[in-house]
Parts: sequence; C-alpha cells; structure tokens
Amino acid sequence: MSPRLMLSSCLALWISCCAVTLAEDSFLTRAQDLMKETPLIDGHNDLPWQLRKSFNNQLNKVDLNTLDTTHTNIPKIRKGQIGAQFWAAYVPCDTQYKDAVRQTLEQIDVIHRMCSKYPDTFQFATSSKDIEDAFRSKKVASLIGVEGGHSIDSSLGTLRVMYHLGVRYMTLTHSCNTPWMDNWRVDTGADPSEHNGLSAFGEKVIAEMNRLGMLIDLAHVPVKVMNQVLDISKAPVIFSHSSAYTVCPHKRNVPDDVLDRLNKTGGIVMVNFYNDYVTCSTTANLSDVADHFDHIKKVGSAGIIGFGGDYDGVPRVPEGLEDVSKYPDLVAELLRRGWTDEEVKAALGNNLLRVMREVEKVRDTMLTTSLDDSPIPYDDVKNPCRTSYGYTVSGAVRSLSTLTLLLVTAFQAVMTLTVS
Repeated sequence: MSPRLMLSSCLALWISCCAVTLAEDSFLTRAQDLMKETPLIDGHNDLPWQLRKSFNNQLNKVDLNTLDTTHTNIPKIRKGQIGAQFWAAYVPCDTQYKDAVRQTLEQIDVIHRMCSKYPDTFQFATSSKDIEDAFRSKKVASLIGVEGGHSIDSSLGTLRVMYHLGVRYMTLTHSCNTPWMDNWRVDTGADPSEHNGLSAFGEKVIAEMNRLGMLIDLAHVPVKVMNQVLDISKAPVIFSHSSAYTVCPHKRNVPDDVLDRLNKTGGIVMVNFYNDYVTCSTTANLSDVADHFDHIKKVGSAGIIGFGGDYDGVPRVPEGLEDVSKYPDLVAELLRRGWTDEEVKAALGNNLLRVMREVEKVRDTMLTTSLDDSPIPYDDVKNPCRTSYGYTVSGAVRSLSTLTLLLVTAFQAVMTLTVS
C-alpha cells in the first residue's frame, strides 16, 4: 500500500471514529438535557438497609459524600441526575412475628435523618407536588416505600401510622407469605399458597391503602395477587422494581397479560436492574436492560414504564449500570433506539407523577369514607410472640359459653323446684 493510500485510509478511519463519538455524545447530551426538564424518579433504592447493615443506622459514623462501598452516594446521585428517589424502608422476612414493626420504624427514621443531615441534597417529599417543588429547587425529592407487608404486623392501625410518618408506598409482600397474602415464591413452588392469593383481610389492606392515598406496590407478589389487586383497587398500582417476564422468565417479573391490564388501568412498571431479573443469569449489560424498556413499551405503551434500579439491594448489576451515576447512559440508549423525547420524559418521571396524582385524587374522593378498624382474626395471627389483648379468644368464648349453660341449667332446676 502506497503511503498516500495508507494516509487516506487512516484519515477515513479517524473521521469515522469521530463521527461515531459525536453521535454518541449527542445522545448523551440530549439525555442530560431531558433530565434537566423532567425529574428522573427511581422507584426503589436500598441505601437505608446498607446504612443499617454497615453502621447500625449511626449516621454520625458515615459521610454520604465520601461513602465508597455502595452503589449510592451523593456525588453519584448528582452525576446520575436523580430527581426523586423512593428510599426502601426494608427489613428481612425473619423479623416477621418478632420485631418487624420496630425495625421498620427505625428504617423510616434513618431516611428522615438522612434528609435532615444533607438538606442541600435531599428534600423530604410525600406528594406529587412535593416532588415537583424539590426538582425546581434542584434537590432530590426523597420519599419512603415500605418493602414488605410483614412490616405492618397485620395491623391497619400500623399501616395508618406509617402513612402519617411519610410512607407513600407499601410493597404488599417481600419473599415470605404474610397472614393475609401469598408472596411471589408461591409461583416457583418454593413456598405453599396459604391464602389463594389474597385473603379477606388482605382486601381490607388494599381498600385502606386506597383510602389513605398510599401507592400499592405489586413487586414481589404472585401473578394471582397481581390480578386480584387489579380487580379491586380503585387507584392505579405500581411495580416499584420489576421487569418483563417475556424477556427474562423470572417469577419476580411481570407477564404480558398483566402489562396489558396495567396499560388499561394506568399503572406503571419501574424496571429493575438486577442481573438475575434482566437476563435470568449472573451477567447483563445496559443494552439488556433497555430491552425490557422496549418490550414493555411494545406490549403496553411508553405510558406504563419507569425506572426502579434496586441499587444497594442486589449483589449484581449490569455492565454499564454499575451505580446510580449511570442513569444518563441508559436514557441515551433509549434515545439511540428511537424513543421520542416525550416517551423518554414519560418514563423518567411523568408516568409516576401521573400515577401519584391519580392515587391522591382517589384519596380525596374517599375523604368521607369511614375507615375500617376491624382487626385481623386472632386465629390468623396467633403465635407465641403475640398477645391477645382486645380479642375475645376462643378459650374465653368457650368458658363464657360453659358458664352460661351452667346458669341456665341452674335456673331451670330452681324453677322446677319452685313449681313442685
């Protein structure tokens, strides 16, 4: 090859590489610009659980500006342009029937304290308006989601207290059945079905969440429960951190028929980044995650999609999405695949804001609805760690019946003697 031809080839290759780089940069720039206009609202982050595990919730022993052992810290949040975050108040299933309520309250507390310690970064939020206000103030709207119905210990009163403390969604189960609902592992055969999905008390939980204005989160529930809740909820529902079952047939993901129902009822699936739910294997990349976005849009619409990374709650995340700073790269990939600006803005946050507004609207229409203060039947929750105060337990009922029978018998005997 002549020197002139070689030079021409090298020049052409250089120009080609520059053109590709410029194109890549243009998608990323466009993504970053869209994220300045619309808040990226992530549905699920487990940083509070990492604070529990590593520091026993002692925030004085950690600096979120320099913490480098987690997917999430303040510099990564800023680089990732997160506009709002649902922080998970999660406690494991082995706290059920023990100290789940206390531990959950402590997780709620640490989220509040995190916002107080870093007021220049986080702004506590409980409504769609709060999210928009925080975004305009260039702060991260910080909301609370309780991850697992075991956290309320089968008590509507506890559910109400958590709402008043700022909780705005509850994941109905985690990876264990509660006394009123089956969990997703029932669909794998790992756990038995105890309630045929949702019990009568479980229906009361759904109704009370509607009345309060609390988002119903169907991540971690079996398909039967997905459909049962869609049948009875007056408000749209969310999947705070789940993906598409057709792309990866893991039972934690959402099947197409449910995606279709979500599209008709106005719900949302916030796509999970955990490798095992993305590719059904231990490895995945950013493009694999985008495949879930594409599939959900194809089966439902761009109006039922959101982001639910599950950062700091999973051991493996995709290449290219190593931590929360990488969100703009995923948004750029969607643009590269032909998503319009409006579709991207819907997925970023407009879909979740719409769902929240609808949930708030349903709450407002139920202001005159009497709350249901009937407790779960004692036999459904009876265990060695639970007292029966307030209940008329079965033993007491039997004793009362026996006493009544004896009194009636004695009265009849007295009357007989009197007549004689």
